[in-house]
Amino acid sequence: MRAEAASAGGIVRAPRRPPGWTAPGPPPSDWDDPALRPRAGEDLCWLAGDWRILQRLDGHRWSLDDLATAWFAAETVAAQPPRRYADLGCGIGSVLLLVAWRFPGARALGVEAQEVSWALARRSVAGNGVRARCEVRRGDLRDSGVVPEGAVFDLVTGTPPYLPPGTGRESARVQCAPCRIEHRGGIEDYCAAAARLLAPGGWFVTCASGTQTPRVLDAAHGAGLRVLRSRAVIPRAGKAPLLAVHALQRAEPASQGAEVAQLPPLTVRDADGRWTSEFRALRRDMGMP
Repeated sequence: MRAEAASAGGIVRAPRRPPGWTAPGPPPSDWDDPALRPRAGEDLCWLAGDWRILQRLDGHRWSLDDLATAWFAAETVAAQPPRRYADLGCGIGSVLLLVAWRFPGARALGVEAQEVSWALARRSVAGNGVRARCEVRRGDLRDSGVVPEGAVFDLVTGTPPYLPPGTGRESARVQCAPCRIEHRGGIEDYCAAAARLLAPGGWFVTCASGTQTPRVLDAAHGAGLRVLRSRAVIPRAGKAPLLAVHALQRAEPASQGAEVAQLPPLTVRDADGRWTSEFRALRRDMGMP
């Protein structure tokens, strides 16, 4: 990828855009502020439209999980865009910013416990010029006092880690271990937190490993939620699902026993390794060339 060194010692990634492509969506406003530019060990990468995101070169970076979750959330609520939106364990802010970009009329709140991720997310919010409607709070999503507003959010998202402690290798890289290992809870804790925050009729959209759908269903039931829609994400044609995204709502007595709508799987690359037409359409929906 072409890049240029920033004056503060970090990297500013150059855009890779086809000729004639015009960035959609709301424009950013404050990336010229020297305080927001990438520092040593960081890079500033393109996200959606002209929005960008700060990441550690040696830490956790946004991925397909985040993109698929943000897109599925946006598709789920497209007919009735959210007025208030929350992202649990928002990390560096990738899902938070993607959804805020997609719905410029929404007020967004991210909750993140890791100081380095929280600080990066706050700077990315500021650089994209949306401090007036996007807030990032430092705290544990399991602590109800972090979001005392309660059940007022039309949309909640979360991308939990997938592995209980002791079941996977702990990375020594900054930020990375808690993004993979359940240091502060897994899907059960995310469902419980979402249940506290969902407004009537609100949606919780989350992701999990492709093999963990039964666990998601159990977690939803334990939190008084139900999974209404699920979609597997296949990295390449012929392979098993890498992950699945799920849309949940508060369970109602009349809905007990309702079937989960299993939507056709999203395949990212065809057998030859090229992006599929459906994945290109997803990228287009999320402001990517």
